[in-house]
Amino acid sequence: MAAAAVASGKASLRPQNVGILAMEAYFPQNCLQQTALEEADGCKGKYTIGLGQESLGYFDDREDVASILLTALARLMENYGIEPQQIGRLEVGTETLIDKSKSVKTTLLAHLFGPNADVEGVTSTNACYGGTAALLNSVAWVESSAWDGRYAVVVCGDIAVYAPGPARPTGGGGAVAMLIGADAPLALSGPRCTHAAEVYDFYKPKGDTEYATVDGKLSQEAYLTAVDRCYAGLQAKRAAAVGGAPCTLDAFGFACMHSPYAKLVQKGFARMLLADVIAQPTRDEWAADADAQKVAAVPPAHSVNDRDTETVLRKLSATRYDAMCLPAGGISTRVGNCYTAAVYMNLLALVSSRAAELVDKEPDVLCFSYGSGAVATAFVIKARKPSGTNALSGASGLPPVPFTIERIAQTADVFARLASRTERTTADFAAAMDLRATRYGQASYSPTGPIAELFPGTYYLVSVDAEHRRSYSRTPK
Repeated sequence: MAAAAVASGKASLRPQNVGILAMEAYFPQNCLQQTALEEADGCKGKYTIGLGQESLGYFDDREDVASILLTALARLMENYGIEPQQIGRLEVGTETLIDKSKSVKTTLLAHLFGPNADVEGVTSTNACYGGTAALLNSVAWVESSAWDGRYAVVVCGDIAVYAPGPARPTGGGGAVAMLIGADAPLALSGPRCTHAAEVYDFYKPKGDTEYATVDGKLSQEAYLTAVDRCYAGLQAKRAAAVGGAPCTLDAFGFACMHSPYAKLVQKGFARMLLADVIAQPTRDEWAADADAQKVAAVPPAHSVNDRDTETVLRKLSATRYDAMCLPAGGISTRVGNCYTAAVYMNLLALVSSRAAELVDKEPDVLCFSYGSGAVATAFVIKARKPSGTNALSGASGLPPVPFTIERIAQTADVFARLASRTERTTADFAAAMDLRATRYGQASYSPTGPIAELFPGTYYLVSVDAEHRRSYSRTPK
C-alpha cells in the first residue's frame, strides 16, 4: 500500500507482513587488516583465528555518530527516492552518545527532512540492543491504530572504540538505515522471545571517555546465557503456535546473530544446537554420539563456561554454522563490531550474498540481538516475494518500483564498496584512536581528520562551538 493512500486517515485493512522494505549501510573508508594488528601486538592468529575477524573499519575525529547516521539515512532516501513527507516515524538506535539529553534523531531531521516536523520517534539506548528496540517500535507503529499510512525509518549505528589492550581489535563501526512498511520482502514473522537481566558486563559510567568498562568473561557468559534463554523461549512459543510440534534449527534457512566478533557468534549458534539436542536426544544425527549425550545431560546454565562442552557443540554444529551463519558474516568480519547495527549489517550481508536463494525458497531467518546490561531478543524475519503493492509512488517523479530482496542487494552493493576501502597502517589506526580520545567532550574545536579520505557523499563534522553545538557538511557525491 502506497503511503500516500492513507496519509490523511486510517487504512481500511490492517497492514500485513510488516517489516523491512529497503536497507542501506555506511562504513568508514579507512580500514586495518587484523593481521597487521597481530604483527604489531606480537600475537599471530589471535585476532584472525581466535576472534574470527579479517579487518576492522575505524573513524578519526572527522566523523561522529550523527554524521555516520546521516550518511546511511541519506543513502537510503536518495537511492530509493523517498521524500521526507512520506516518513511518519524515525527511530534511532545507538549507544554512541554525543549528548546525554538530545536525541540524534533531531539532527537527522534538520539535515534531511526539510519542513516535515511531524515525525514520531526518538533514540533507543541499551548498549547494542537499541537498533532492535527501534525496529520493534517501528513495526509496532505500522501495525497499530495510530499508524497514519506513512513509512517508518530505523537508523542504527555506532563507533566502537576501546582503550589500548586486548579489546581494541574488537572495535569497528558503521550504520544501517531501514525503511519499514507493509508487504515487506523481509517481514517480521511469528512469536519472539526476550531475555532481560541485571548484568554489569559492558557499561559506560564514565562521562569523560568513549571507552566502556568491560568484564570480558562476564560479557561472554551473559551473551551465551541470553542465547540459551531466548532460543528456548522462541522454541516453546513457536511450538505452541503449531500445536506442540518441536521447533529446531531445521525450521530456519539462515541465522543472523549479534556479532561482537565472529567466534562469539559461532559459540552462540552452538548453544542453540545444544537446545535441539536436549529437545530431541534420540535423533539419529546424535543419538549414538556419546559426547553429545553427555553435554545434553547437563543443565544449560551449568555449561555456559565449560570449554569441553563448547568444543563438542562447535564440532556438532559446524556444518550448520557454515550453511546458516557464514553467509551473514561477510560485512561484520571486515568492518568489526557495529554495536546496534551489527545484526542488521549481518542481515544485509545475507541479502547481498544469498538474494536468489532468499527469493526462491522464502526461508525463515532466525535473528538474535543482544545488548549488554542486558537485554536480548530472538525473533524471526520471513524472506518473501512481495505482492508489488508496496511500490513507493510519487517520489521525485520516479515511476513506482516494488521493494524486493533483489533490489536491496543491488542497491546497497556492499561487497564492491568494501573492496574500495583504503587499507591503513597500525600507526594510522593508533593515531586516529588517540585523536578521538583527545577530542572527546571538547568544545570550541574543528576536527583535523582529512576530508579527502572520506567516501563521496559522506556527512562529516565541521566544528563544535563553545556551547558544544555541532555543525556538519557533506562531501560531493
